[in-house]
Amino acid sequence: MTIENQLKHWAPAVAMVVAMASSASVIGAEIGGIKIDETATVAGKTLVLNGVGMRQIIVVKVYAAALYLTEKKTSAADVQALPTPKRVALHIQREVNSDEFGQLFITSMNKNSTKEEKAKVVNQTVKFGEMFSNLQPVKKGDVVTLDWVPGTGTVSTLNGKQIGEALPDIAFYNAVLRIWLGENPVQNDLKRGLLGEK
Repeated sequence: MTIENQLKHWAPAVAMVVAMASSASVIGAEIGGIKIDETATVAGKTLVLNGVGMRQIIVVKVYAAALYLTEKKTSAADVQALPTPKRVALHIQREVNSDEFGQLFITSMNKNSTKEEKAKVVNQTVKFGEMFSNLQPVKKGDVVTLDWVPGTGTVSTLNGKQIGEALPDIAFYNAVLRIWLGENPVQNDLKRGLLGEK
């Protein structure tokens, strides 16, 4: 078989591989073997994946985090300044009891907020902690989303089902974002990943 004929013979297969690779890139990113969607829809808006990262404690994977925005941003200040819908998605990688899960959030929020910032959202912070403490343990494969919905507030879900009530203040959602994007983030390389750094 000539080279020309070989090329003709393999062309359909090559085209299929290229098409599959292209569709895979559209379907999403991957981190630690976890498929992450490239887009998300919040409040009727299509958001793009800004970045991903893995939260680990020593060698134990806790969750893969993904940040979605209406437009890509590379600084924490720019992310917080966006008035449009936002999402943080947490793909759980190990079972965490509800009290521990809520407390991890609150502890990190407090580390990254000034006294004045904490005072402004104290009631919403208490409600947020209670919402998660009332859950069953989150398990590997569960997905928690924390959305900013303009005009509504912070909406939290577990596997697509809303947890508790919406918490209305943007200052509260920004305090939540600072868990990962603050001056004292839960993990520095996770912060860099969410901000799209390699």
